Amino acid sequence: MKFQAIIFDMDGVLIDSEKFWTQAEYEVFSEVGVKVTEEQSAKTKSMTTSEVTKFWYQISPWENYALEVVEQMVISRVIELIQNTKCEIPGAKLFIEELARQDYKIGLATNSPNRIIPKVLNKLNADHLFHATSSSEFEEKGKPDPSIYLTTAEKLNVDPINCLVFEDSNTGITAAKKAGMTVVGFTNGNRETNLENADYIVDSFLSHNLEII
Repeated sequence: MKFQAIIFDMDGVLIDSEKFWTQAEYEVFSEVGVKVTEEQSAKTKSMTTSEVTKFWYQISPWENYALEVVEQMVISRVIELIQNTKCEIPGAKLFIEELARQDYKIGLATNSPNRIIPKVLNKLNADHLFHATSSSEFEEKGKPDPSIYLTTAEKLNVDPINCLVFEDSNTGITAAKKAGMTVVGFTNGNRETNLENADYIVDSFLSHNLEII
Protein backbone atom coordinates (compact mmCIF):
# COMPACT_ATOMS: atom_id res chain seq x y z
CA MET A 1 0.00 0.00 0.00
CA LYS A 2 1.29 3.43 -0.91
CA PHE A 3 0.62 5.97 1.81
CA GLN A 4 0.21 9.54 0.67
CA ALA A 5 -0.52 11.26 3.97
CA ILE A 6 0.60 10.85 7.58
CA ILE A 7 -1.78 12.10 10.26
CA PHE A 8 -0.73 12.64 13.88
CA ASP A 9 -2.73 12.78 17.05
CA MET A 10 -1.41 15.60 19.26
CA ASP A 11 -1.54 14.92 23.01
CA GLY A 12 0.78 12.03 23.82
CA VAL A 13 2.18 11.86 20.28
CA LEU A 14 3.65 15.29 19.55
CA ILE A 15 3.79 16.58 23.13
CA ASP A 16 3.69 14.84 26.49
CA SER A 17 0.67 16.78 27.71
CA GLU A 18 -1.73 14.24 29.22
CA LYS A 19 -0.58 15.21 32.72
CA PHE A 20 -1.35 18.86 31.95
CA TRP A 21 -4.98 18.07 31.27
CA THR A 22 -5.23 16.17 34.56
CA GLN A 23 -3.65 19.05 36.44
CA ALA A 24 -5.77 21.73 34.78
CA GLU A 25 -8.92 19.69 35.32
CA TYR A 26 -8.18 19.35 39.03
CA GLU A 27 -7.24 23.00 39.53
CA VAL A 28 -10.08 24.62 37.59
CA PHE A 29 -12.96 22.41 38.68
CA SER A 30 -11.79 22.51 42.30
CA GLU A 31 -11.75 26.30 42.01
CA VAL A 32 -15.44 26.39 41.03
CA GLY A 33 -16.39 24.07 43.88
CA VAL A 34 -16.23 20.55 42.46
CA LYS A 35 -14.68 17.78 44.55
CA VAL A 36 -12.48 16.17 41.90
CA THR A 37 -11.64 12.51 42.54
CA GLU A 38 -9.14 10.30 40.72
CA GLU A 39 -11.85 7.72 40.08
CA GLN A 40 -14.14 10.19 38.34
CA SER A 41 -11.26 11.97 36.59
CA ALA A 42 -10.19 8.68 34.99
CA LYS A 43 -13.52 8.62 33.17
CA THR A 44 -12.76 11.90 31.39
CA LYS A 45 -9.47 10.95 29.71
CA SER A 46 -10.92 10.33 26.25
CA MET A 47 -13.45 13.19 26.37
CA THR A 48 -13.26 16.55 24.64
CA THR A 49 -12.89 19.59 26.90
CA SER A 50 -16.54 20.46 26.36
CA GLU A 51 -17.59 16.94 27.35
CA VAL A 52 -15.36 17.07 30.45
CA THR A 53 -16.92 20.35 31.54
CA LYS A 54 -20.44 18.98 31.16
CA PHE A 55 -19.40 15.78 32.98
CA TRP A 56 -18.26 17.64 36.10
CA TYR A 57 -21.21 20.04 35.99
CA GLN A 58 -23.64 17.11 36.04
CA ILE A 59 -21.84 15.65 39.06
CA SER A 60 -21.58 18.91 40.98
CA PRO A 61 -23.32 21.94 39.43
CA TRP A 62 -21.61 25.25 40.16
CA GLU A 63 -22.85 28.82 40.16
CA ASN A 64 -21.45 32.13 38.88
CA TYR A 65 -19.56 30.62 35.91
CA ALA A 66 -21.01 29.64 32.55
CA LEU A 67 -19.91 26.23 31.28
CA GLU A 68 -18.14 27.87 28.33
CA VAL A 69 -16.16 30.11 30.69
CA VAL A 70 -14.99 27.16 32.79
CA GLU A 71 -14.08 25.22 29.66
CA GLN A 72 -11.91 28.12 28.48
CA MET A 73 -10.29 28.33 31.93
CA VAL A 74 -9.18 24.71 31.55
CA ILE A 75 -7.84 25.34 28.05
CA SER A 76 -5.95 28.46 29.15
CA ARG A 77 -4.32 26.58 32.00
CA VAL A 78 -3.23 23.76 29.68
CA ILE A 79 -1.76 26.29 27.24
CA GLU A 80 0.16 27.90 30.11
CA LEU A 81 1.60 24.54 31.15
CA ILE A 82 2.57 23.67 27.57
CA GLN A 83 4.34 26.98 27.07
CA ASN A 84 6.26 26.82 30.35
CA THR A 85 7.28 23.15 30.38
CA LYS A 86 9.61 21.07 28.22
CA CYS A 87 7.06 18.63 26.89
CA GLU A 88 8.04 17.89 23.29
CA ILE A 89 8.06 14.17 22.42
CA PRO A 90 11.70 13.31 21.60
CA GLY A 91 12.33 12.96 17.89
CA ALA A 92 8.82 13.99 16.79
CA LYS A 93 9.88 17.09 14.88
CA LEU A 94 12.82 15.34 13.20
CA PHE A 95 10.53 12.51 12.14
CA ILE A 96 8.01 14.92 10.64
CA GLU A 97 10.78 16.83 8.87
CA GLU A 98 11.90 13.60 7.24
CA LEU A 99 8.33 12.94 6.10
CA ALA A 100 8.19 16.43 4.62
CA ARG A 101 11.43 15.82 2.72
CA GLN A 102 9.83 12.76 1.16
CA ASP A 103 6.78 14.78 0.09
CA TYR A 104 4.17 13.16 2.32
CA LYS A 105 1.18 15.29 3.16
CA ILE A 106 1.11 15.82 6.92
CA GLY A 107 -1.97 16.33 9.04
CA LEU A 108 -2.99 16.64 12.67
CA ALA A 109 -6.25 15.39 14.19
CA THR A 110 -6.92 16.00 17.87
CA ASN A 111 -9.76 15.94 20.37
CA SER A 112 -8.17 19.02 21.96
CA PRO A 113 -9.67 22.48 21.35
CA ASN A 114 -8.59 24.31 18.23
CA ARG A 115 -6.86 27.18 20.00
CA ILE A 116 -4.31 24.80 21.52
CA ILE A 117 -3.12 23.51 18.14
CA PRO A 118 -1.06 26.58 17.09
CA LYS A 119 0.47 26.74 20.58
CA VAL A 120 1.70 23.15 20.27
CA LEU A 121 2.99 23.55 16.72
CA ASN A 122 4.77 26.75 17.77
CA LYS A 123 6.29 24.88 20.72
CA LEU A 124 7.67 22.32 18.27
CA ASN A 125 8.56 24.99 15.72
CA ALA A 126 6.71 22.78 13.27
CA ASP A 127 3.70 24.77 12.10
CA HIS A 128 5.20 25.08 8.60
CA LEU A 129 5.35 21.29 8.27
CA PHE A 130 1.61 20.61 8.52
CA HIS A 131 -0.69 20.79 5.52
CA ALA A 132 -3.90 20.48 7.56
CA THR A 133 -4.99 20.48 11.19
CA SER A 134 -8.34 19.47 12.68
CA SER A 135 -9.97 19.71 16.09
CA SER A 136 -12.95 17.70 17.30
CA GLU A 137 -14.29 21.02 18.54
CA PHE A 138 -15.78 21.42 15.06
CA GLU A 139 -17.20 17.90 14.80
CA GLU A 140 -20.50 16.67 16.20
CA LYS A 141 -18.62 13.95 18.07
CA GLY A 142 -15.00 13.54 19.09
CA LYS A 143 -12.93 10.38 18.91
CA PRO A 144 -13.74 7.44 18.87
CA ASP A 145 -16.08 8.77 16.18
CA PRO A 146 -14.17 8.74 12.86
CA SER A 147 -15.40 12.13 11.64
CA ILE A 148 -12.26 14.08 12.61
CA TYR A 149 -10.08 11.70 10.60
CA LEU A 150 -12.41 11.83 7.62
CA THR A 151 -12.36 15.63 7.82
CA THR A 152 -8.56 15.68 7.91
CA ALA A 153 -8.27 13.34 4.93
CA GLU A 154 -10.65 15.58 3.00
CA LYS A 155 -8.56 18.66 3.86
CA LEU A 156 -5.46 16.83 2.65
CA ASN A 157 -7.30 15.66 -0.49
CA VAL A 158 -6.21 12.08 0.17
CA ASP A 159 -8.37 8.94 0.26
CA PRO A 160 -8.59 7.61 3.85
CA ILE A 161 -7.19 4.25 2.74
CA ASN A 162 -3.96 6.05 1.79
CA CYS A 163 -3.55 7.67 5.21
CA LEU A 164 -1.28 6.39 8.01
CA VAL A 165 -2.14 7.56 11.53
CA PHE A 166 -0.02 7.83 14.70
CA GLU A 167 -2.17 7.43 17.83
CA ASP A 168 -1.42 6.79 21.51
CA SER A 169 -4.88 5.71 22.71
CA ASN A 170 -7.41 3.04 21.84
CA THR A 171 -10.02 5.78 21.49
CA GLY A 172 -7.98 7.39 18.73
CA ILE A 173 -7.06 4.06 17.17
CA THR A 174 -10.74 3.16 16.96
CA ALA A 175 -11.55 6.49 15.31
CA ALA A 176 -8.84 6.14 12.68
CA LYS A 177 -9.66 2.52 11.86
CA LYS A 178 -13.37 3.34 11.54
CA ALA A 179 -12.27 5.95 9.01
CA GLY A 180 -10.55 3.20 7.00
CA MET A 181 -6.99 4.23 7.84
CA THR A 182 -3.91 2.24 8.87
CA VAL A 183 -2.82 2.98 12.44
CA VAL A 184 0.50 3.02 14.27
CA GLY A 185 0.13 2.73 18.04
CA PHE A 186 2.67 5.07 19.65
CA THR A 187 3.66 4.03 23.19
CA ASN A 188 6.37 6.64 23.92
CA GLY A 189 8.26 3.83 25.66
CA ASN A 190 5.39 2.77 27.91
CA ARG A 191 4.85 -0.86 26.99
CA GLU A 192 2.12 -1.14 29.65
CA THR A 193 -0.04 0.84 27.25
CA ASN A 194 -2.39 -1.62 25.55
CA LEU A 195 -2.70 -0.61 21.90
CA GLU A 196 -3.34 -4.07 20.51
CA ASN A 197 -5.89 -2.82 17.99
CA ALA A 198 -3.23 -0.85 16.13
CA ASP A 199 -1.76 -2.27 12.92
CA TYR A 200 1.78 -1.49 14.08
CA ILE A 201 3.44 -0.48 17.36
CA VAL A 202 6.20 2.11 17.69
CA ASP A 203 7.88 2.98 21.00
CA SER A 204 9.88 6.03 19.97
CA PHE A 205 10.41 8.37 17.05
CA LEU A 206 14.12 8.20 17.80
CA SER A 207 14.40 4.47 17.13
CA HIS A 208 12.21 4.32 14.01
CA ASN A 209 12.63 6.00 10.68
CA LEU A 210 10.31 5.39 7.74
CA GLU A 211 10.48 1.61 7.46
CA ILE A 212 6.79 1.20 8.36
CA ILE A 213 5.76 3.62 5.64
